[in-house]
Amino acid sequence: MTDYTEKILDGRAVAKHIEAEIAAEIERKAASGVQRPVLATIIVGENPSSVTYVRMKGNACRRVGIEPRKVELPEQTTTEELIKVIDDLNADGNVYGILLQHPVPRQIDERACFDRIAPEKDVDGVGVNSLGKTALGLPGYRAATAQAIMNILDYYKIPLQGKEAVVIGRSPILGKPVAMLLLNANCTVTVTHTKTVGIGDVVRRADIVVAACGVPRFVRPEWVKPGAVVIDAGYNAGNIGDVDEGAFENASLMTPVPGGVGPVTIATLMQQTMLSFLKRN
Repeated sequence: MTDYTEKILDGRAVAKHIEAEIAAEIERKAASGVQRPVLATIIVGENPSSVTYVRMKGNACRRVGIEPRKVELPEQTTTEELIKVIDDLNADGNVYGILLQHPVPRQIDERACFDRIAPEKDVDGVGVNSLGKTALGLPGYRAATAQAIMNILDYYKIPLQGKEAVVIGRSPILGKPVAMLLLNANCTVTVTHTKTVGIGDVVRRADIVVAACGVPRFVRPEWVKPGAVVIDAGYNAGNIGDVDEGAFENASLMTPVPGGVGPVTIATLMQQTMLSFLKRN
């Protein structure tokens, strides 16, 4: 098997770097007597993947000096009941960030709940206010996975200005916001999806490919032009990404799955919680 070690964009290394900066900043504030920030995560039901993600976020909080607070609600929770919990966390002065673990049960209006999170505590960047600020290039919290991708590109000093970027995926919490962030960074951006006709020809033009469509191995190796940078933001059953591993052959650099975008997304949540903390202190 070919060794592509030199081509890997190591998300774990990026996350470790971000977490070290956060821990130092929070420790500095704590030493001056400021109470450590609380990051509240709401989980509705017992979806196994969600339980795992919430545990990972709690562990990351502890590593950087943030106090995790897990709010567990039963599967049958209504939209109104969930909104009441969010309102209580909005009013809690010790809470600097609120996460609503996705997905929620079908009976819940997820968008209404996302938008109920106070903008100054929306460290996951999922509310309409946060997404609007992203589109306009205004200061605010970015959709965490989208910002994680930008953090990876920044850490590895990938040139963006004037580059052609193709985003595969149009979800409101990943595909669309990462396209806007790349556009704000002066890329020329094309947004595609699983229904795009002739998508291989479109992707083949890209200097930077961001795959975020949620389909295992959707991006074929031959779609990736030699030298392209590939960000695989997919995570499917069996630790499989949205890009066929054969794309390492053509790519100059590429994120692995797992160990690529995932760890940086969690670190970015911590980073945006720290920013919320610093703004108020």
